[in-house]
Amino acid sequence: MNVQFDFSGRHVMVFGGTTGINLGIAQRYAETGAKVTVVSRKQANVDAAVATLGADALGVVGDVRDEQAVAAALEQAVARHGPVDVLVSGAAGNFLAPADQMSANAFKVVVDIDLLGSFHVARQALPHLRTGNSSLIFITAPQSTVPMMYQAHVCAAKAGVDHLARVLALEWGAKGVRVNAISPGPIAGTEGMRRLAPQGAEGDALVRQMVPLGRMGTTDDIAQLALFLGSDAASYISGTVIACDGGAQGQLSPMITAAAAAAVMEQKKG
Repeated sequence: MNVQFDFSGRHVMVFGGTTGINLGIAQRYAETGAKVTVVSRKQANVDAAVATLGADALGVVGDVRDEQAVAAALEQAVARHGPVDVLVSGAAGNFLAPADQMSANAFKVVVDIDLLGSFHVARQALPHLRTGNSSLIFITAPQSTVPMMYQAHVCAAKAGVDHLARVLALEWGAKGVRVNAISPGPIAGTEGMRRLAPQGAEGDALVRQMVPLGRMGTTDDIAQLALFLGSDAASYISGTVIACDGGAQGQLSPMITAAAAAAVMEQKKG
């Protein structure tokens, strides 16, 4: 059963909104009548996403690591759709690597996308958010609270995103901006699952064992939560990090470790 929301006439902007979880969020908002803008760094992904979002959707090419590109994307979006009612910051990067084999640049890339990119989006968006009633939603990850092998870069970056959300909720609440974060668990069909979980039937079985509800999530599970947080039904919710993971938040380390072992085996075969 899906809860019905109406975002007719509202402007929803999703950074990283052309694939996976973020695209699912953008699509669901579009279905509820929102004017949707998606931003991503690849033109092909932007074009493909806009084709699924309706004639009124806007797609902009921009890299969240580039503060001026973020600012330009926001200006273009606001010129087309007006002030932003709901802003979703979801751009992210990840790969498996032990800390002692990770270069400083590789670590920096993930921090720049996940943490610095989240700051760029929030900071540049503030003047464009709907005065007195707007919602900023970060997409974080369980690595922000649960240490996981081969994920030092993501653990550090996402921990920063969580606290960034909490601090902005304190600082911007008086401006009428609610700030929250969603922490997805294993979501089927996403790039994250392809990178961070063993593939095939064995991998699926391992994930189901780790999730108390016994299944992987869907992009729509995350989208429904994003709709709620962006709606007036969540008008008194701010400064929270909400897990949407079937109860698995603290039990995902075996999945990461198994995926890393599988990757090593593939390298040896090669």
